[in-house]
Amino acid sequence: MANFISREEAQRITERALSFSTADEARVNLSSSDTGNTRFAQNQMSTSGDATNAELSVTSALGNKVASATTNIFTDEALRRVVETSEQLARLVPENEEYMGELGAQDYPENDAYYESTGELAPERRAAAIAAVTEQAAAQSLLSTGFLIHEAASDAVATTNGLFASATRTRAYFTTTVRTADGTGSGWAGASAHDFDDLDTRAMGARAVEKALRSRSPRAVEPGRWTVVMEPTTVGNMVNLMVNQMGARSADEGRSFFSAPGGGNKIGEQFIDSRVNIHSDPGDPRILSPTFNGEGLPNQRMVWVEDGVLQNLNYSRYWADRQGVSPTGFPAGWYMSGGNSTLDEMIASTERGLLLTRFWYIRGVDPRTILYTGLTRDGTFLIEDGEISHPEKNFRWNESPIFMLNNIEMMGEPVRISASESSGLTNSVVVPPLKVRDFTFTSLSDAI
Repeated sequence: MANFISREEAQRITERALSFSTADEARVNLSSSDTGNTRFAQNQMSTSGDATNAELSVTSALGNKVASATTNIFTDEALRRVVETSEQLARLVPENEEYMGELGAQDYPENDAYYESTGELAPERRAAAIAAVTEQAAAQSLLSTGFLIHEAASDAVATTNGLFASATRTRAYFTTTVRTADGTGSGWAGASAHDFDDLDTRAMGARAVEKALRSRSPRAVEPGRWTVVMEPTTVGNMVNLMVNQMGARSADEGRSFFSAPGGGNKIGEQFIDSRVNIHSDPGDPRILSPTFNGEGLPNQRMVWVEDGVLQNLNYSRYWADRQGVSPTGFPAGWYMSGGNSTLDEMIASTERGLLLTRFWYIRGVDPRTILYTGLTRDGTFLIEDGEISHPEKNFRWNESPIFMLNNIEMMGEPVRISASESSGLTNSVVVPPLKVRDFTFTSLSDAI
């Protein structure tokens, strides 16, 4: 049974902590989680473990002098001590001119992000999910590795101004890499979900096995600008780079792609293909993002991009106050609409191009154009005359999601992905596969 702090217990603990406060204002953040994970390598489980954690942080404000202290002990003495420590630290720090004070009571959107299938997930079921992959790999004389992690967690925020917010959630993540014994072929598959029942590890294993077998003995083709068929994970990796830069402050201060020439930002401008729509919504069952942030500020449905037009940027409380607007919701999980083309149809429509499975080692190059570099990995294939002809060596790419989203030829049905560079739990990202022209590859990579 999942072991995390309930709403009632969170309210009792946070109220008790705040009762010791002598600061002008104070806030308590309380988080707890019950996490389980299982790793596997060479077609057998290698480690399995479970961990239960809880942490309380107190933020105390003496005027605009603000500091925090943290504890994982919730006795009265420990709570009194951590409150006193935060107040002592607040007396020592410089004034924070951007401190906005603590929020009072708020209204929060409905959000049921807890699923029993994940919260009550037993080690035996984790083992069965992994066996669905390892058995397929072993049957083909391939080597499978991977990671499964799941979490049941709660978060609470309370302030001396009468705010209390609490929410529970579950999340699960699974990835596998399957390789050939000769080391020349590699395939990958992965997904994430709030509901563990939504993770079909057998289907993921089949995809990874098929890619590993097809990717043996890759050839080399020239780098350059290519038409690419991008599986959803690669699309999510790229678009996430753009969504993460949708901060109003950096745009208004002239530090981001979303800065307008001469000052201000690009809200209201079309900047990508008119078929692109991106929204976040804690009440959307496909996303189920958090309903509040660490200050207790409510999240809300936000349309960030509509028909290729920038509709909103993320305003914090401080920056919204400076600009005379209301603070916004935040994209801790987002959905990008798509089309009705399948991957097979995208491939069939391509005279010469590349099929991309996922990206790796993604690093920034130029924040003003959101230009990044990275590598393809675990299944890169040449498409000729509408068919996959043979595997290719991997590439280093230099590309911006802005350029990519201006070069769309076809879009598929959105699906929820896992962030391929992460080995842990991530925000919900739902994206379609895309066919894109003129994707820039700069060199070859011998890594598989």
